[in-house]
Amino acid sequence: MTPWPSHLRSQWFAVTLSRKVGRAPKRFLLLGRPIVLARLDGQRVVGFEDRCPHRHAPLSKGRCIDGQLQCPYHGWRFDAQGRLQALPGAPPEQRLPGIHARRVCVTERDGVIWVRERDDDKRDLPERVRSMDTWNRKFLWQTVWRGNIVDALENVLDPLHTHFVHPGLVRKGGERCAMRVRLQPNNEGFTVDYSGHETQSGLLYRLFESPRESERAHFCAPGTAQLEYRYRNGSRACISLHFSPQDDRNTHLIGMLHVQGRRVPAWAVRLFLWPFIRRVAKQDARMLGWQADNTRIFGDRQDIVTRCDIVRRHLMSAWRDDPASIDLPPDGIDTELYL
Repeated sequence: MTPWPSHLRSQWFAVTLSRKVGRAPKRFLLLGRPIVLARLDGQRVVGFEDRCPHRHAPLSKGRCIDGQLQCPYHGWRFDAQGRLQALPGAPPEQRLPGIHARRVCVTERDGVIWVRERDDDKRDLPERVRSMDTWNRKFLWQTVWRGNIVDALENVLDPLHTHFVHPGLVRKGGERCAMRVRLQPNNEGFTVDYSGHETQSGLLYRLFESPRESERAHFCAPGTAQLEYRYRNGSRACISLHFSPQDDRNTHLIGMLHVQGRRVPAWAVRLFLWPFIRRVAKQDARMLGWQADNTRIFGDRQDIVTRCDIVRRHLMSAWRDDPASIDLPPDGIDTELYL
């Protein structure tokens, strides 16, 4: 199992959709460790490491009683702060020991539950996440991709694979054109600007888009990628993809679409756009699975990074032991790609 850098345990990760968590405790994996989430009071989500401090039985196999989480092994009960509130079998006059189940930090936004394991850093969710207007969300979806998180992030942010993995849907291989590409660091990660072509050759563009004013890709460390499209008519579409590693071989993905300045009902997105999005996602998942299988078989992976691979080394720098900054020159990088 990957020895994840310790700084990641102070970072926020999107682990599930809000609607997936109720009163019943439920287990999730993050960075190779199980956590348990539940709405003990029926409203606010609380989370703990998925183990009772007594004999390490999984709390996710227990149940919620009177706003407390009960361990399935000996019935110990913990409140929303993780404090021990009941020790069955002890004499009534015995004072409860100061034992706690280890909490994890939990917050909800825009239909998504975010978790960080440690509370030694008071940072908020990324500003790009907080800036998305919840009223403009048209679509919300989650899945698990078989593959490493850096590979998954690169897949979303790398445009060069689209001609081959999504032929005709996103781009056509025979209709490439020169585009200027500028990668610029910022305090959350980096932004990639594409300029020189206001249209795209694939079916998705022809069916659902109009001439673009700008095209941008954003990376917010450690696990958020966003594709932003601004159009001449003043509207904007943002595809946000939040990744969290269950372990070094499986990556959880939450995808959402926000549309601003255009009257697009959510039902229309689900009915007409979702079949195309699902097909693109399945094509990416298949390729990542192939990549993961080969990586495991050969075991001596040495990636080649060229000038065309504009995001790879910078994504990897965000997952190093010392991520003081994304490994980029202060003025960014300018290059040209044929897309």
